[in-house]
Amino acid sequence: MTARTETSDDLAVANLQALIRIPTVSHRDPDSVDIEAFDRFLAELADRFPLLHEQLELTRVSRHGLLFRWPGAAADRPVVLMAHLDVVPIDEGAPWQHPPFSAEIVDGAIWGRGTLDDKGCLVAICEAVERHLAAGFAPAQDIWLSFGCDEEVSGEAAELAVEQLRERGVRPWFVLDEGGAIAHEAFPGVTDPVGVIGVTEKGITSLELVVEGRGGHASTPAKMGPTARIARAILRVERSPFPASTPLPTLELMRRLAPHAPAALRPLMANADRLKPVLTRALVAAGPESAAMTRTTVAATTLSGSPALNVIASTASAGLNIRIMVGDTVAGVVEHVRKAVRDKQVEIKVIEASEPSPISPYDGDEAFALLEETIVEVFPDAVPSPYAMMAATDSRHFTTLSERVYRFAPFRMSKAQRAAIHSYDEHLGVEAFLDGIAWYHRLIERIS
Repeated sequence: MTARTETSDDLAVANLQALIRIPTVSHRDPDSVDIEAFDRFLAELADRFPLLHEQLELTRVSRHGLLFRWPGAAADRPVVLMAHLDVVPIDEGAPWQHPPFSAEIVDGAIWGRGTLDDKGCLVAICEAVERHLAAGFAPAQDIWLSFGCDEEVSGEAAELAVEQLRERGVRPWFVLDEGGAIAHEAFPGVTDPVGVIGVTEKGITSLELVVEGRGGHASTPAKMGPTARIARAILRVERSPFPASTPLPTLELMRRLAPHAPAALRPLMANADRLKPVLTRALVAAGPESAAMTRTTVAATTLSGSPALNVIASTASAGLNIRIMVGDTVAGVVEHVRKAVRDKQVEIKVIEASEPSPISPYDGDEAFALLEETIVEVFPDAVPSPYAMMAATDSRHFTTLSERVYRFAPFRMSKAQRAAIHSYDEHLGVEAFLDGIAWYHRLIERIS
């Protein structure tokens, strides 16, 4: 591992700050996207990482997506490292402690939208590659860098990158995207951080519930108009949770954490397979983060009704964001919602649909072991483990190219930091960022 220097570290932090300050916000409506911001981002990236852009082959995918090829000594086990340069919009009413695109450094952390999701990973990868190039290092295998530009809206860039690789006959040994982390405060009673590597991810499906009606003047309301029917439908869905179960990666996570858990929990966690029903109930009771590890989840995220306070809505709608657990399907989810709503006047529209990703190998697998060993080397206090990721990433598209698709962001994250993703006060510790660069740097060295 290369030794850190004050100059290189300061420059790395400045590079991340500069890119955080460019508001590359994705929107589902293409007309709402600030194209100029994305253009500036790519120009800034090229300026700050000149060797990467000069020495690696670059293919543009979609309007702002990037696919780099770093030729290695061999190409029989190529590797893909992924990140994305777009971010989610800002809630202007949210109480950010520091402006979301200021990239201020306060209390040893860089604050701003994208620090964790996902410009931190993107810049850390680029820093690691740039340092290797400056030292004249050549990888043992071809390494591809796939940087998406529309991940936050389930856009086309990742799929186009997959098509590029398929056309070139590239079958990656493994793919690594964002997802897990060095998670602190991850489980009640476990003080050691956990280096969770996503070996699968939930599917993501969006449904829209729609009710049509006559509308009219608010002074003469009728019972169960469109707005009331939508409200009742949402409550019925919330009161009909999906069955809870614990997938295999979560059972393995529990077994690995057992020696680090409070004495009272060790027997349960160590015998997770045999005591699966009891463990599942315990995870559901432990809170939203652990409960989401056991079942398909539904969140009502958008609502629409009348355009005025004194007008009864003629159309009311609600958006449901559903994260589908391994073992469930899109068709099964839609049917579950239909039965929960049990109202024929509520139309259910499928806006987007993606099945859960297959489980990548982890037990005795060489690629997974490489990730584990690199975690232990850079983060010796962490317990590496597979897990089932609850969010969706661009890497789900790469499962058609490789059976080994993993999700891990090499940054220490507290529970509060994880809660800030897609929310307010997103921030990344400076030391955590530098450790992340070191992790990618070492991983690249170890690829063989």
